[in-house]
Amino acid sequence: MFADRHDAGRRLGRRLRKDLGARPGRKDVIVIGLPRGGVIVAAEVAAELGALLDVVVVRKLGALMRPELAIGAIGEGGVRVLNNGLARSLGMTEADVRGVEMRERLELERRSHRFRGERPRASLEGKTVVVVDDGIATGATARAGCAIARAEGAARVILAVPVAPAQWVDRFRGVADDLVALETPASFLAIGEFYEDFGQTTDEEVIACLAKAHAADLGLDEDVVIDLGAVRLHGHLSVPDGSEGIVVFAHGSGSSRHSPRNVFVANDLRRAGLATLLFDLLTGAEETDRSNVFDISLLSERLIAVTQWLESHPGVAGLRLGYFGASTGAAAALSAAADARTSVAAIVSRGGRPDLAGRTLDLVEAPTLLIVGGNDREVLELNRRAASIMHCPTRVWVVPGATHLFAEPGALETVAELARAWFVDHLVQTDRAGSPRP
Repeated sequence: MFADRHDAGRRLGRRLRKDLGARPGRKDVIVIGLPRGGVIVAAEVAAELGALLDVVVVRKLGALMRPELAIGAIGEGGVRVLNNGLARSLGMTEADVRGVEMRERLELERRSHRFRGERPRASLEGKTVVVVDDGIATGATARAGCAIARAEGAARVILAVPVAPAQWVDRFRGVADDLVALETPASFLAIGEFYEDFGQTTDEEVIACLAKAHAADLGLDEDVVIDLGAVRLHGHLSVPDGSEGIVVFAHGSGSSRHSPRNVFVANDLRRAGLATLLFDLLTGAEETDRSNVFDISLLSERLIAVTQWLESHPGVAGLRLGYFGASTGAAAALSAAADARTSVAAIVSRGGRPDLAGRTLDLVEAPTLLIVGGNDREVLELNRRAASIMHCPTRVWVVPGATHLFAEPGALETVAELARAWFVDHLVQTDRAGSPRP
C-alpha cells in the first residue's frame, strides 16, 4: 500500500537509482510522466535520480458504448496504438474509431499546450527515457508513451510503475527495454486499491509540478574546480532557481563528492529548493595518508577556505549557509562554524564525531542537529556528550535500528527528511519540505 503518489514515486525512484545511479544534474536520463497522476509520480522519480522531468501527453481511446474500456491510445507526435481485435469484437467500425480518435486528438493538443505552455518538449534523442505512470491497468497509455519515446530516438526505454498486475511482463515484453514495477499482486482490480490516497490529480497540480521542475533545471548546475592556491579541489555545485540557502557537504573518513549517501541527501535538499555543494575535502594524494582523514584542523581550514571561495561565486553570494557533515567531516563542520571567518546558519551531522572538534564545540552558535543510528552505540554516546557542552540550540536525533552507515531500509531516507526539515527551517524560514520538523 502506498500512502499517495508522492510516496510511490519516491519508492520507485529509489528502486531505479540502484540501476541507473543518481548524481546531481544528470542529462543522460529523462523521466517522462503520463498525465495526470503519472506526472506526480514521475516528479519524485526524477528528483531521486537527479534527472530532467518532462511530460508526454497521451489519450485513451475508449469504446463507444463503454468509454472506460480502452481499445487503444494516441500520443504526441502522431503515435497511435490500437487493439483492432478488441474494437471489432465491440462492433466498432473504422469510422467509429476515427471519430473517437479525432475527439481525443483535439483534447490531446489542448492538454499538451496547457501542461507545457511555451516550453519546448525535451529532446529524447540518444537518452535513457523512463516512462512513468501511477500504475498499469489496461496499459494502453503506457504503450503509447513508450512508442513516443522510441519514435523520438531514445537509446533505452524503461517503463516504470509502482504497481502492475501479475504477469504484466509477459503482456508488455517488447514495449520497452526494461520493465520495472514495485508491486505485482496476484489479485488486481484497480490501481487505486493500492493507494491510501488516490484522489484525482488536477491539471493545475500537473502544471505546478512541471513548472517547479523546469525552474530548478534553469538554475546553476555545474562541476567546479575550487582553486585555493596551494591545492585545487573538485566539486559539484547545484543552485536551483530561487534558492534562498546553500548547504556545503563535509565528507568524512576519506569519502569523496561522489559519496552515494551524501548525494542522496543532496538530491532531497535540492528538491526542497536548497542549493548544494559537494566537494572533495582532500586531494587524491592527500587521501593516501590516512592521518589526514582525522586531521580536523586541516579539514576545518579546508572547509573555511572553500566557504570563502563560495561567497564570491556568481549566483551563490548572499545565500544563507549550512553545513552537512558526516563522520570526521562533522567535526570539521563544527570547527569551521565556530571560526569568525564563516557565518553559518545551521549544521546537520550524520553519524558524526563532534567530539573530535574539541574545545571549539562551545563556540558554535549555529543551531545543530546531530543524527545518530540507534545501534551505533559508541558514537551515540559521544554525540550526547558533545551536545551537553554545546551552548547553541542542539538536538540529538536517534534513528532506531540504524548503524553507522545508515544502510538499513528506510534509515537514509529518515536522515534526508530530518536534514531537509532542519535546513529549510533555518535557511529558508518557511517549511517547504513537507516533513515533520525535528
